[in-house]
Amino acid sequence: MPSSVKIGLLAMQGAFKKHGEIINSLGHETLEVRNPSDLDSIHGLVIPGGESTTIYKLLQKSGLFDSVKEKIQKGMPVFGTCAGIILLAKTIKDMDQPRLGVLDVTVERNAYGRQVESFEAPLHVKGFTDPMPGIFIRAPKIIETGTDVEVLAEFENVPVLVRQNRILAATFHPELTCDTRIHELFINSLSQA
Repeated sequence: MPSSVKIGLLAMQGAFKKHGEIINSLGHETLEVRNPSDLDSIHGLVIPGGESTTIYKLLQKSGLFDSVKEKIQKGMPVFGTCAGIILLAKTIKDMDQPRLGVLDVTVERNAYGRQVESFEAPLHVKGFTDPMPGIFIRAPKIIETGTDVEVLAEFENVPVLVRQNRILAATFHPELTCDTRIHELFINSLSQA
């Protein structure tokens, strides 16, 4: 693991502070990203859950949308959870919602149902000895992955954690658990070429 890195938290909406608490607990610095210049001093970016359409509109309003997309395309590591994976996805089923389109997956929004149908399930993550808790809240579903996308965890034979190059994305909320291993996995990727 890198000795110390600075991770940007896309601070538009959602549980970015929870991601920050985990990253800080692992001994790393965080920066709440609200404008394009914030991207210049970070080693990687977390795009949290929330409402993907709202986050997109705020990205546009702040001037961050094009800057974030360009940085990811140039190799900046990024970790997206829930709404984050919707924004990263190449395709959203039956929707033409604007998105970054940098992760070769097709997702379906709110595929597991409404908020009241949220649930928790143990997930077996590739490389982890013990299962970790997966918290699914109005979660999207990955319904198709490109050939370059590695599936790291599934729930009921459906991918829920994927990686493509330096993009890590989850349909669940690891920041709402005490398990830090997914964040460690992301931080470890920052030192890889």
